[in-house]
Formats: sequence, structure tokens, C-alpha cells
Amino acid sequence: MVQVCLNGARGTADGTAVPMSPEALARAAAEAVAAGASDIHVHPKTPCGQDTLSPRVLAATLEAIRARVAVPVGVTTGAWAEPDPADRVERVRSWTALPDHASVNWHEPGAEEIAAALLDRGIGVEAGIWSGTDGSARFAASPLAPRVLRVLAEVTDTSAHTAEASAHTLLAALGTPGRPVLLYGEDGGAWPVLRLAGRLGLATRIGLEDTLELPDGERADSNARLVTAGLLQYQAARSQGHSRPRP
Repeated sequence: MVQVCLNGARGTADGTAVPMSPEALARAAAEAVAAGASDIHVHPKTPCGQDTLSPRVLAATLEAIRARVAVPVGVTTGAWAEPDPADRVERVRSWTALPDHASVNWHEPGAEEIAAALLDRGIGVEAGIWSGTDGSARFAASPLAPRVLRVLAEVTDTSAHTAEASAHTLLAALGTPGRPVLLYGEDGGAWPVLRLAGRLGLATRIGLEDTLELPDGERADSNARLVTAGLLQYQAARSQGHSRPRP
């Protein structure tokens, strides 16, 4: 599976290619799915471009995207969108339109309560485990771990030279989580980690949230171009992984 992450916490300063409004997100989603993405991750935005968990904005974003595509659509519950954990839980409980899944960063305060609120509403939970945090230990001890949809293993090391090693360290810390793993990196680490996911046969993601550049360093002008390049890189790496002799 290759998920597309359409915008993330990026804003207008990152360029006009980053979709912000529900209509722009819907167009970007349709193009990315046509390019081969099979799942969507999106950050609904206020009119001024800030991430939000507002039920009104979420409903408008989901409605616009679902009018154009039929693949699962997920959203963020990152603390930056609603800093107070109790307020975040109340936001989830107030949603009038429900995403197929939502990411929960396990190192953030209130992660367990937010995940429980999502599960209570029938929303799949993507457990975000960031490298360089205690997220893997918290997740291993969580009674909710067996109930999540998948684990998002996020490599926060943005160096193209060391991100792959950081990914191996993160995967070792996760051990065998008992749920599917989606492995991905960001900025300079995005492409090395995507290729590693291909070699390991893990799901991955790509999009303007994670990188603004194509593998050759050219500026990406759309999520669709990133997905097209990502699938080529992923499939080549997966073939390389399958061709290696077994010990």
C-alpha cells in the first residue's frame, strides 16, 4: 500500500502546490489516486491555513474528497491542531462526519484517551510511532495496541545519509507490534526510507507533507507526481528485496 499525505502541517509558505482548501484537497486526492495511491492522509485547514479538528471543517474536507475518490480517507489528531488533550477528545466526539481512520501520535499527552475516543466512534486508529521518542515503549504497554488499524513508523531523521539507519533502529524498537506497519520518512529522509519500505515489503507513504522534492531533487509540483515517482521507487526496491538470496 502507498498512502498519499496531501499537505500535512505545511502552509502557503511552502508553495502553491500544497493543497489547503477542501476543493484543492479533493483535486489533489483525485490526481494522486489516479497516479496509484490507495489511501489518503489529510490535514483539514482553517481558512487561514492552520490545522484544525473542527467538525465543520472536517466535514467539508471529507465531503469534498469523497465526492472525487472512493479510497479510505484519514486525518490527523496531532497535538498542534488542538493542544489540550481533553479538548482534542471532545473534538473527536463532536465530529459529524467520520474519517475512515485517524493518526494518533503515541508520544503525545492524551494519546490513549484520543485513540479510545476514535475507536468508540468506529474510526480506525493509525498509531504514530516517531523515532527519537518514547512512543514505541508507550505503544508496547498500551491495552489499545491490538485494536489499532496499523502502526505508522515515522523516521524523523531528515538526513539522506542516516535516515535508513534510523529506520532500522525504529523498527527494532517496535519489535513485532502485531499490527501492519507503514514505514515512512520526511524531507531528506523520505526517499531512502520509502525505498527501505519497499525492500522490506512494508506499506509506505509519500506526498507533500513528507517532502517537497522528487527523488532527483527537482521541486515537486503536485502530490500526483510524488506518488508516481514513489511507486516506481517502491516497486524497484521491492524487486531488489525479493531478488536477494536467502541466508
